[in-house]
Amino acid sequence: MTNIEVLKERVGWGEEFLFRYKNNEYWISQNEFGIYLTKVDTKGNLTQNFSTADDLFRDGRVNGEKIDDIWEEIKKEF
Repeated sequence: MTNIEVLKERVGWGEEFLFRYKNNEYWISQNEFGIYLTKVDTKGNLTQNFSTADDLFRDGRVNGEKIDDIWEEIKKEF
């Protein structure tokens, strides 16, 4: 996958993804209550909650940055 729009669409369909950024793992997951962006950490996970995929990509932060802004660095993970 090389296009972030495809990723957004796939998350909207319900797919889940695990990716790495700056030596940390992040997980995009979902259930009937929402969509989650979780930083996976041995000291305790940090989870952000969203109502929709659009909310995730607009408001979610990975190491303080939007997924769109770091896409070139993480696209190989997808």
